[in-house]
Amino acid sequence: MSSDTADLPAFRTLPWPLRTERLTLRPAELDDAAALWLHRGLPEVGRWLGWHPVDRADWDATYPSKYLDYLVVEHQGRVIGDLMLRVGDGWGQREVREQTLGVQAELGWTFDPAYGGRGLATEAVEALLAVCFDALGLRRVEAGAFAANEPSWRLMERVGMRRESFTVKESLHRELGWSDGVLYALLAEEWQARR
Repeated sequence: MSSDTADLPAFRTLPWPLRTERLTLRPAELDDAAALWLHRGLPEVGRWLGWHPVDRADWDATYPSKYLDYLVVEHQGRVIGDLMLRVGDGWGQREVREQTLGVQAELGWTFDPAYGGRGLATEAVEALLAVCFDALGLRRVEAGAFAANEPSWRLMERVGMRRESFTVKESLHRELGWSDGVLYALLAEEWQARR
């Protein structure tokens, strides 16, 4: 990782790793490409992603431009998934625009299906929310999914996110054609009340 932290996402400057009851979370590094490919390369994982590599060469070529927004999720020393955390600006009128800078984030995740049904994804995303609200002081996070990707939006609901929109045939899926989408969000005050 570069010693110049000015260009790094804010979460990368926090103390790592973060340990939960069963997981270890840490920022992804370039040498994580092979471990992440093990689940990212699975068709059932890639089916719901906006970008799914066509093969390992495609993954290796593109991963260096993406990894800075990823956290690796490990369980018992094995990489079982990754989380995306992309901090951005809110919307605001010109007079208050300064107050909207870097106050919200887009979240995403992928997990190895072999580890499903154990609550590990819920544990990882709850830890990610703690990073967003407690460590980074964000005011809002959101995550979107194809409406047909029920496991993803059910995870959003399990961690306390609320559905803000259901859009009809607004996203083009590579296999399913024009598809419905959902957007979920959580505010800092909702996070605090839930805890």
